[in-house]
Amino acid sequence: MSDTLVLLEELISCESVTPEDAGCQDLLTKRLEKIGFIAEQLDFDDTKNLWLKRGRNKPLFVFLGHTDVVPTGPLEKWDSPPFVPTIRQHRLYGRGTADMKGGIACFVTAVERFIARYPDHQGAIAMMITSDEEGPATNGVVKVVEVLEQRNEKIDWCLVGEPSSDQHIGDVIRVGRRGSLCARVIVKGMQGHVAYPAIANNPIHGFAPALHALTEEVWDQGNQFFPPTSLQVSNINSGTGAENIIPGELELQFNLRFCTELDEATIKQRVLEIFDRFDFDYEINWRLSGNPFLTSGGALIEAAHAAIKKVTGIDTLDDTGGGTSDGRFIAPTGAEVIELGHLNESIHKINENVPLADLQPLSDIYEQLLVELLIKK
Repeated sequence: MSDTLVLLEELISCESVTPEDAGCQDLLTKRLEKIGFIAEQLDFDDTKNLWLKRGRNKPLFVFLGHTDVVPTGPLEKWDSPPFVPTIRQHRLYGRGTADMKGGIACFVTAVERFIARYPDHQGAIAMMITSDEEGPATNGVVKVVEVLEQRNEKIDWCLVGEPSSDQHIGDVIRVGRRGSLCARVIVKGMQGHVAYPAIANNPIHGFAPALHALTEEVWDQGNQFFPPTSLQVSNINSGTGAENIIPGELELQFNLRFCTELDEATIKQRVLEIFDRFDFDYEINWRLSGNPFLTSGGALIEAAHAAIKKVTGIDTLDDTGGGTSDGRFIAPTGAEVIELGHLNESIHKINENVPLADLQPLSDIYEQLLVELLIKK
């Protein structure tokens, strides 16, 4: 049994549903302190954050990951208990196998092998691990970055171990992500009897034309790096449950995934312009989950392509699809950021899993990436 598999099984056994860490970071600390890493716990509120670093010189390479996982969903729908690592048909099953304890296990064992081979490598290696990626992400990486910035500890290269691969390990790397802006709208009406609409005000009817205009809006055309900005309504709720009552209020939530053609202020302005074309009373509250970021070139991407090619023989695709990641908090510091990890097919699903055959190649890619960046040619 490989070291990576053993470590991954230990991590899966920790019931670390966000924002819980459930002992994962203690496992990593004990393991990495043995090879010269200095551990610093940077906890905020209910979130555990671990900063592990070996070396003081530049450049600084950081592996970024999270030990928290999403809730399991109905336990009876799993073919095996989600926090009992189980091997079936050459796959390891358990919550967090792909997202992203598998990535953490792979980069830990990669670093162990790399340091055994090159104890006097250039620069420094660090790991930033949080238990608040799958939740609101308010006390995790964003807070750790603030601490590092305050003490002028600058990251040069950051690899996020999120599941990026599509069909084969390393066939896709994320070199950026779209921004995410959420809105909650309260449309105010007047409750009344459905037989007397003249003395009531139905917020559903009042808002319907604006909703149509909002969903039909073409926000931009995208660009060479990003697809066009998109809007999706995620929740809509109104009514008392009775069929003879005009509701007095409607609540709507929507999200925009936006590219670098737009910014937060422009989106807000355009939404309000759409709403104000129609006659209804509303309140709107916004939450920016993250701005778009892009690493359009540089040594990190070049090293990733070279490492993947040497280990797997395939040419990787640079991509900016998918949701958000904690990379959005690292990129504004000036660091080069990419995401490279397991297949993303089963993430957040019942029976989440990774193929056993993918563990060693991914760990080897991480190790070779360090060679490309931190060993003189």
